[in-house]
Amino acid sequence: MSHPSTSSALQATRPRPTACLALADGTVFFGQGFGATGTAQAELVFNTAMTGYQEIMTDPSYAGQVVTFTFPHIGNTGVTAEDDETADPVAAGMVVKWDPTAPSNWRAQETLGAWLTRRGRIAIGGVDTRRLTRAIRQQGAPHVALSHDPAGNFDIAALVARARAFPGLVGLDLAKDVTCAQSYRWDEQRWAWPAGYTRLSDPKFRVVAVDYGAKRNILRCLASVGCDVTVLPATATADDVLAHAPDGVFLSNGPGDPAATGAYAVPMIRGVLDRSDVPLFGICLGHQMLALALGAQTIKMNHGHHGANHPVKDLDSGKVEITSMNHGFAVDSQTLPAGVVETHVSLFDGSNCGIRMADRPVFSVQYHPEASPGPQDSFYLFERFAAQMAARAAR
Repeated sequence: MSHPSTSSALQATRPRPTACLALADGTVFFGQGFGATGTAQAELVFNTAMTGYQEIMTDPSYAGQVVTFTFPHIGNTGVTAEDDETADPVAAGMVVKWDPTAPSNWRAQETLGAWLTRRGRIAIGGVDTRRLTRAIRQQGAPHVALSHDPAGNFDIAALVARARAFPGLVGLDLAKDVTCAQSYRWDEQRWAWPAGYTRLSDPKFRVVAVDYGAKRNILRCLASVGCDVTVLPATATADDVLAHAPDGVFLSNGPGDPAATGAYAVPMIRGVLDRSDVPLFGICLGHQMLALALGAQTIKMNHGHHGANHPVKDLDSGKVEITSMNHGFAVDSQTLPAGVVETHVSLFDGSNCGIRMADRPVFSVQYHPEASPGPQDSFYLFERFAAQMAARAAR
């Protein structure tokens, strides 16, 4: 036991907590708040990526979630407008081990704390993220209330009650909340040294991208393989899609329960498949939408897959890719119907990570081949999509 005087001295040096993370089971974590003040309710997940915290916070797939970063050095490269994956942060908040330090990066335009404050997102530092991550793995993604008050005044019982009142993501359609309000064109290509982002000057294919929460870098990858992209809202119908006479159709990533979004997405996909022979490519929620349209089912995962270091095996080639992932639901491979082939599986837990139709150029993957953040092992999937469109045009 510590000597009383030593214990008192330690207590005196500890700053007063200015943020609090309350879990629905009553567990409470205190720390130092930064970013916006206030309280947010959400599902809590952890992300194992070592880079790309800005891209993660602006990934629409994180709607309704607070992100715990297992890597401790969050904020050390600052933020820059070029790295936003959508117009505003979508994740409800962030949890980190250490308070952000001053940024050290030639591209930095702003500190993480100032960016979060301006964008209205709450963060807490000084949390034992290892303990928190173990709890998420063992118990599943919990519902939480994250509060930041510079005065350090917290009603713990009320915060726990707010966490328990969060409805969760099962049955929740969030794609409508993060999709575009109207259609638009996209021709910006991937970032490359030294020019940065460039525009597609010689498009080869007309692609309709259905936006369930699309990341900008996905659209850049499509443009980089020659696609003139028209982005449509999540609620687009088969008539809306086919009116553009596309050479291919892309289904984007997004948040929420795929079964809920499928209420309007599945009829659109079935309509496109029934009325055309265009290649179709889906990512993340788009993968789940395609699976549902083909007759499979989806399930809620215990804590999901979130990170940039997930090994996935390509069952067709036998190769293993290191991938970027962000999903809390998965396609149940046991429900795949005849004529639909499982193409990729997670080497962490064997869950489904890819499918294709046996007799048509229609395929999808659960992970994020566009990276941002993450490795670029899977960029070949965009090239495969382009090759399928070229083959169709050559017939």
